[in-house]
Amino acid sequence: MFPSLLARFVSRLPSIKINNAIYTTYATRTPFINNKQFLVNNRIPVAIFFISSGLSFYCLKGFQNVNFNNDERTPMRHRMEKYIKSLQLLIIKEIESLDGKKFEIDRWEREQGGEGISCILQDGNVFEKAGVNISIVYGNLPEAAVKQMKSRNKEIDPSKGPHPFFAAGISIVMHPHNPYAPTIHLNYRYFEINNKDDKDGTSKLWWFGGGSDLTPSYLFEDDAIHFHKTLKDACDKHDVTYYPEFKKWCDKYFYLQHRGEARGVGGIFFDDMDRKPAEEIFALIKQCGDAFLPSYVPIIKKRMNMKFGEEEKHWQQLRRGRYVEFNLIWDRGTKFGLQTPGARIESIFMSLPLTARWEYMHVPEKNSREEKLIDVLKNPRDWV
Repeated sequence: MFPSLLARFVSRLPSIKINNAIYTTYATRTPFINNKQFLVNNRIPVAIFFISSGLSFYCLKGFQNVNFNNDERTPMRHRMEKYIKSLQLLIIKEIESLDGKKFEIDRWEREQGGEGISCILQDGNVFEKAGVNISIVYGNLPEAAVKQMKSRNKEIDPSKGPHPFFAAGISIVMHPHNPYAPTIHLNYRYFEINNKDDKDGTSKLWWFGGGSDLTPSYLFEDDAIHFHKTLKDACDKHDVTYYPEFKKWCDKYFYLQHRGEARGVGGIFFDDMDRKPAEEIFALIKQCGDAFLPSYVPIIKKRMNMKFGEEEKHWQQLRRGRYVEFNLIWDRGTKFGLQTPGARIESIFMSLPLTARWEYMHVPEKNSREEKLIDVLKNPRDWV
């Protein structure tokens, strides 16, 4: 009796719409759902508990929390969402304890579909600016984004749109005050393009991407070695060919073509990753995401209290200018975000430092520490 009453209740709720992903996962295990597919509108607080299927789905104050069984039957989109939310909380807690200042938490919704949490720390004790953002967005791909994906050999026909998509990712950028402490960047993401005519929520295309890289203003070789070794250890747990491939990819991607130099000392980077089962790649994503704190925090602790002067700060500002140039001219993620309707502009530009500097024809002195960095940026090294 209870299942039939629940089904009748669900069918009459005005705020409930169809959700293919939930149906795909649970309809086969929960007979009383039958062909009912639904999504709770996240602007209307409501709680529905499916005890028989082990699903707890609830929506509070306009922000959706979904706890799914963490197994292969749960849609990857929901498992990725759960992971990036947990990683965000872990990193925020650690960085707050290091800096002594709290992040500003900004929860937002995208009118065209989706939500996110932008966590920003500005003018801290250690960090000039640090951002730990997550976004879970969906809707229809704009034509500009479709063309960009076609250029990467994605099988998407613009004439057969609109193309429903789903994307979930975490993005981190941290700019320390101290010129001897390096900037770090991390991004891991999952992307789906769905079959618009299918009612079972299946994906036509899916892939993972991401990486992490280090951008110092002054080169400390032991920092670069530690950073790369930590990432290599994470990759090697899954495939020993990953690190050398991803390291080379990172050196090629984070490169300012107009300057003829790399953005930093590299790390790992990969995109359009779908050549292995999704479960295996998701395990790699989690391994690399979990490596963020051990790869970076020891370096920051070592450098954040080093003494510096105006000369070092001046050089840091010039290098920050290069960082801005890459993000605004070459970064694909920035371009995609700006081309997506309803984009969260403040979150996209979170990666930019508070301050930067450009000087006409600036050239570092011969045999200086600054020239040593430039030499490495123009001639990438193998650090491990």
